[in-house]
Amino acid sequence: IFALTSMSQELVQKRVELVLKGLGKDASAYPLPIENKPSKINGSLSNYIDHTLLRPTASASEIIKICAEAKEHNFRAVCVHGSRAKIALNELKGTSISVAVVVGFPLGSATPAAKAAEAAELVKLGVHELDMVINQGLLIEGDYQAVYEDIRAVKAAAGEKVILKVILETAVLSPEQVIDGSVLTVLAGAEFVKTSTGFSTRGAILDDVKLMKAAVGSRAEIKAAGGVRSYQDAVAMIEAGATRIGTSSGVALLKGQPTASY
Repeated sequence: IFALTSMSQELVQKRVELVLKGLGKDASAYPLPIENKPSKINGSLSNYIDHTLLRPTASASEIIKICAEAKEHNFRAVCVHGSRAKIALNELKGTSISVAVVVGFPLGSATPAAKAAEAAELVKLGVHELDMVINQGLLIEGDYQAVYEDIRAVKAAAGEKVILKVILETAVLSPEQVIDGSVLTVLAGAEFVKTSTGFSTRGAILDDVKLMKAAVGSRAEIKAAGGVRSYQDAVAMIEAGATRIGTSSGVALLKGQPTASY
């Protein structure tokens, strides 16, 4: 189980101060220290899984199949592209399974207005959750205001009832930038910070989740996406602080079968 080291606490404090300065906010906007409690899996792993199919060539029948799998195994959500949202909503009508849809995917480089418009259309369709991709270039440059406004625009379109997850793409970020993105996610009002799209050089690793947890504590939830190859990997991510696991191999994970896919 993850325990904060004094070094990681100091790093988080420095980065929080830097982000707040960049936004022109005082320390009261993000009080320190950040409370971190040990995590453990609660109930079945299926309760944590966002069953995912984001391959651009996926057919309607494949979307229907993952929805059937989600119902059979009682997964937490199904995650698809916007063009397939109607199918997922229809297939999962009357269940407790959420429909999550990606926004600005997979690069995150669209304008805030374009992402907000995409989000607004999806909210109108009735989706329950949005997984947006952060503008990584702006984050790496340290343009905190622009990143903050990007997330805020999508959250404004999502409204209070639709959960917003913010994908950082940790594979291309330094530890400092992972902290910065996590803090900005909380300040901008999103409910989740998420590791990866599954379309970069790697997916989630345990250190990503630990660092995110150090940065957000209980102020946001964490989704580990991609890189979860086994049941044991999934449990380790949850014990490090993840409350969702994004994977296209949820069925295999539940059966204890290793997988090489997203």
